Amino acid sequence: MGTSSGANFHQQPPPTQGMLPPRHGPRPSGLQTSLSLASSEQVGSPDMQEPGSNSEPGHDSATESASSKDTWPAEPNQSNGGVAASDVVSKAAEKEVANGVSKPQVIHGPSSRMSGMLLREVARERVDLVAEKMKMMSDEHLEEVKNELRSILEGTGGSHHIEEFLYLQKLVQDRHDLTPSMLSVAHHVQLEILVAIKTGIQAFLHPSVTIPHNRLVEVFLYKRCRNIACQSALPAEECRCNVCASRNGFCNLCMCVICNKFDFEVNTCRWIGCDFCSHWTHTDCAIHNGQIGMGQSVKSSIGHAEMLFRCRACQRTSELLGWVKDVFQQCAPGWDRDALLRELEFVCKIFRLSEDAKGRVLFRKCLDLIERLRNTPADSINPRMILQALQEAVRKMELVAEEKMRLYKKARLAVEACDRELEEKVREAQELKAERQRKKQQVEELESIVRLKQAEAEMFQLKANEARQEAERLQSIALTKSKTAEQDYASMYLKRRLEEAEAEKQFLFEKIKLQENQRPTVGVGSSSGAGGDSTPTMMLSKIQDLLKNVRSMPAKSEGH
Repeated sequence: MGTSSGANFHQQPPPTQGMLPPRHGPRPSGLQTSLSLASSEQVGSPDMQEPGSNSEPGHDSATESASSKDTWPAEPNQSNGGVAASDVVSKAAEKEVANGVSKPQVIHGPSSRMSGMLLREVARERVDLVAEKMKMMSDEHLEEVKNELRSILEGTGGSHHIEEFLYLQKLVQDRHDLTPSMLSVAHHVQLEILVAIKTGIQAFLHPSVTIPHNRLVEVFLYKRCRNIACQSALPAEECRCNVCASRNGFCNLCMCVICNKFDFEVNTCRWIGCDFCSHWTHTDCAIHNGQIGMGQSVKSSIGHAEMLFRCRACQRTSELLGWVKDVFQQCAPGWDRDALLRELEFVCKIFRLSEDAKGRVLFRKCLDLIERLRNTPADSINPRMILQALQEAVRKMELVAEEKMRLYKKARLAVEACDRELEEKVREAQELKAERQRKKQQVEELESIVRLKQAEAEMFQLKANEARQEAERLQSIALTKSKTAEQDYASMYLKRRLEEAEAEKQFLFEKIKLQENQRPTVGVGSSSGAGGDSTPTMMLSKIQDLLKNVRSMPAKSEGH
């Protein structure tokens, strides 16, 4: 069996209304039989589960948890709960395997073989054809067919009955013609057989059980609870939670949220109800799946953990100490010695790993009472006195817990005052630290600005130096080009003057030559000719002097 050591539950808003601890429908009158109810998950292997069923495979075994059986209300002369069909079948199979020899199959007479053939026809053939055939049968024959199926569900025939039931259920589950309209025309016994095969519950075949035709159709189609003591329309109370919406045939009024099974236990700690969504869970299933553990409840003070139950349907938590107290106060007066012993054992299971003081005290007190009940003769035990002693112990425990809680709250207030003062000091220190950090940031910003300005000044100085050097270089280039330009200009000027002088010289030569050519025509001894000869000669002399000066000037300028 699992433990709750790994559970850690948190708070959630309080429920809108309280819920009394076990809430099951009353036992139907006239149905006190020794039959047991077994869901389809209980008989055989997982292949026998209902089509589309979302039951969890880890909890289908009827022997896994004592609270995981679908049971039939027990007769007054029998023990409470009865025996599930799956237990009989599984025990018979285990015995055969242990002995190494198959148990001889039950040999039936002709009537039994005919009933078996008719069962296969019901599971396999068309509904309307089988209905017409069954209308022609006598009531005794129909009762024999139902008895044959009941014996198969009980597993009295060993492996033969197991194989037959698996075969019949597979035939029914593989059919797609079993619609509401088709089932409505079925014979009543035929419909009872189909429902019993699909659910694995033999109570639908009991002679004293009469269920209306339309309800049997709804049970077959997962629209009504298969628990004949409940028979609520599904989803029950129009619940729209994920569990009720996703699981075929699940009823939150009588079935366990974890194992999907029901029983007829009432006024007991065997069932735990959720304070919020009113879904129910077997105590054993909750412990096995870690749904019970330490956590912080809404009613408990801050920092105080206690045993809580987490509902798988709504994922909210409910406290368990008050729930156990309510169960014992309201239901314990009607318990006998065995019932009281059984309920105390359930309480021990719940609070075995409790870490809070009240839970540990309750666990030790229950252990002590269990030991006293087991060691004391049944005739000398007065359950009322034992219950009264338990209630006094619980009351004393509550008074001690209240005193401890008062001291705890007082100490808590002092601690909270110290915490507030410490938080104030811490806040002041943080403010001073923030102010210091702000000043430091301002200084760092100023230093960064100064460094930036220095870098800018160095950059501008470097650019000024570069500009000055560039100016000096350009000035030097300009001076050099100016001198070169002056020299070039002088050379060009002198060259032009030389060309002009050469041209003028050529002109004068030509003119002189022309005059010399004209001279013979004029008288040689005339006075005018003598005056004319002196002027060109002087001019030629000047030109020659000028040419000499021009030729001598470039050398002087280059030397300068």
